[in-house]
Amino acid sequence: MSKLLIIGSLAFDEIITPFGQSGKILGGSASYISLAARKVFKGTIGIVSVIGEDFPDEYIQKFRKQNIDLQGVKQLSGEKSFYWKGKYHNDLNKRDTLVTEVNALAKFTPEVPENFKDAKFLMLGNLHPSVQKNVILQMNPRPELIALDTMNFWMDTAWDELLNVLKMIDILIVNDEEARQLTKEYSLVSAAKKIFEMGPKYVIIKKGEHGALLFHEKNIFFAPALPLEEIFDPTGAGDTFAGGFMGQIAKNGPINFDYMKNAVITGSNLASFTVEKFGTQRLEEINKDEINNRLQDFVRLTQFDIELA
Repeated sequence: MSKLLIIGSLAFDEIITPFGQSGKILGGSASYISLAARKVFKGTIGIVSVIGEDFPDEYIQKFRKQNIDLQGVKQLSGEKSFYWKGKYHNDLNKRDTLVTEVNALAKFTPEVPENFKDAKFLMLGNLHPSVQKNVILQMNPRPELIALDTMNFWMDTAWDELLNVLKMIDILIVNDEEARQLTKEYSLVSAAKKIFEMGPKYVIIKKGEHGALLFHEKNIFFAPALPLEEIFDPTGAGDTFAGGFMGQIAKNGPINFDYMKNAVITGSNLASFTVEKFGTQRLEEINKDEINNRLQDFVRLTQFDIELA
């Protein structure tokens, strides 16, 4: 059975939306990615991250109950865990960061456990590019598929390091704003072409409530976002998408454009659940029947017959 290794943050989030306040809850990219991947992939999943001594055992047990390996998670004595507090506007497409406390993450030096250095699939969550590169260099042999998420902040503060690590990966996962900043191209098709020149073979550009685009060579696939009656909290939707995507690839394995279309739909499907409640709550509680029923909704949304003129 293949292995999926996830690098990212285990953190506290505190979220304010027009629908309420979450208080301090489980957050972080590695949380959403791993819990989403587990919904579709039953093989070995491991996390490499760092936490402070304030990270509760209750949260640790959430991962252990899902048989997610935590050997690569360091707990630093005397440190606090990463903490982010944000407030969403009425349309939920915009948010203001109220507090960011990097805490233990500032001292994060990743160490890949020996039994994960041969992982076939590697998902690099949104961290400093030098951390992402460090992990890649520890893998032996190189994973068959390396996916990377990044953000505007690293484009502003670690440009050279980001360009360096992009040469080492297979898939870049970014949103439309990030793709445009990275390439200085407004057209997302043109942006994807420029990203190919930077190293990745595949590019996924997320468009939030408007779906996601998958690019490979001259091929393009568009996956819509499922129209939902209620969107409660968008936090973690992008990481859930990445986890569902990588989980689906790890599950069945053909690394090609046609199969990745299925993985994009899987990621979009799981992300549609995450936004229905605060944090990871909805993601944790969904079952196989709910996932399959909503997949059918995606099929109905995109399937049509037409006579060519």
